[in-house]
Amino acid sequence: MIWLPLTLLAFAAGVLLQLRVRSPLANPTLIATLVAAAGLLLTRTGYPQYQEQVRPLTALLAPAVVALAVPLYQQRALLARQWQALLVGGLLGTAVGVTTDTLLSRALNLGPDAERSLITAPATSPVALQLAQFTGAPAELAATLAVLSGLMGAMLLPPFLTLIGVRHPLARGIAIGSMAHGVGTARAREEGSTTGAASSIGMGLAAVLVTLMVALLSGQG
Repeated sequence: MIWLPLTLLAFAAGVLLQLRVRSPLANPTLIATLVAAAGLLLTRTGYPQYQEQVRPLTALLAPAVVALAVPLYQQRALLARQWQALLVGGLLGTAVGVTTDTLLSRALNLGPDAERSLITAPATSPVALQLAQFTGAPAELAATLAVLSGLMGAMLLPPFLTLIGVRHPLARGIAIGSMAHGVGTARAREEGSTTGAASSIGMGLAAVLVTLMVALLSGQG
């Protein structure tokens, strides 16, 4: 049972590093992912074995996503006034994410498993994990690519939005949440409760839109 404590220790080390180094690369999730991946490769441990040992952490994914509703409630009055802009922004952001992943898989000539996994990458990993049974993608690959998508978005989107002059907290939040889901929302909350609440909305809209798209493509709608 080494993988559970190793993952927790790697994440804790990432949190401490983030407190000392103000850099997008000092992301606890990124650091824990790299440490766990390196350990699995060095020991030649299969993902199913790792998944079984860290099941207690996986079980926390659903309540962690639900907990993101707290900033929504705290900012409910502001969000109610801006719901139209948030809805349009969230849907467009998700559409851009899905289109980008689709074009990327074709440009890189990826295999069918990777292509199917990337379809659900804009959704948060628990959603991608559940949708894998309908897309035909390997569940572990779909969840991994969703996490990587969130990590990349959390690292790159905030400085990019600043670079192009997007500074309004609602605009930043909805963009980050709709393209970087849970990991991005955690990053957005560092900018303030309003940005975090908007990001939660973006993440929720992304999950709904991707689920509807998969349902239509698989004939389940």
